[in-house]
Amino acid sequence: MRDLSPYFDWVFLRMGLSPNQLTYLMMASGVVAGLVVSLPATGTAALWTALGGAVLIQLYLLLDCVDGEVARYLRQTSVAGVFLDRIGHYLSEVSLLIGLGFAAQGGWRTGGYVELGMLAALGAALIKAETDNVVVARAKSNLPADPAGGDRALRPRSTGMALARQAASMLRFHRIIGAVELSLLILAAAALDVVLGTDTPAAMRVLAVAVAVVAVVQTLLHLVSILASRRLK
Repeated sequence: MRDLSPYFDWVFLRMGLSPNQLTYLMMASGVVAGLVVSLPATGTAALWTALGGAVLIQLYLLLDCVDGEVARYLRQTSVAGVFLDRIGHYLSEVSLLIGLGFAAQGGWRTGGYVELGMLAALGAALIKAETDNVVVARAKSNLPADPAGGDRALRPRSTGMALARQAASMLRFHRIIGAVELSLLILAAAALDVVLGTDTPAAMRVLAVAVAVVAVVQTLLHLVSILASRRLK
């Protein structure tokens, strides 16, 4: 999207949209993506809703690039803009994970898969909150936002834990709860369900279970990683 965003920067600048307005559009596209994915649909119709969600997430990603670039060009960067950008990421990931839960359940009705989607959404939000609260904790302690040492401060002080963190990072399993990757996995699951021709969205349900497990595990591992590093020193 960084290759495409400069062209769209020009378009949005000509339209007179402010950086914050572009951020609101980013937030809306992410939230609507989750709503589209959650629409009651089966078979080929579910494939189209998954495709619609994936396209909207790509738009969300594009706008995530554009709003900052336009802000820097207009010299209108602000604390409010950073805040709205962070909220946009929270809302988009939470919305898409909840949408996955409804898609796995097979419609807008309660059930275990909806709860799994909500559990994954809670985990995704907590992971971001853990990261953001490092800055909050440092600010309340009159420390600079970024700890001294750069990337070294992110590494756990224990050698064994540092190796475990590196191994987990290489596997990248945590990325399946990110909005961009998840939207493509939802599309793949919907396509697989069409191929399988089952009465229930089996592949979508497997994906819902997987993201819930990853979200819970990653929430705990991320918390331990922060406490074991030098970020709070």
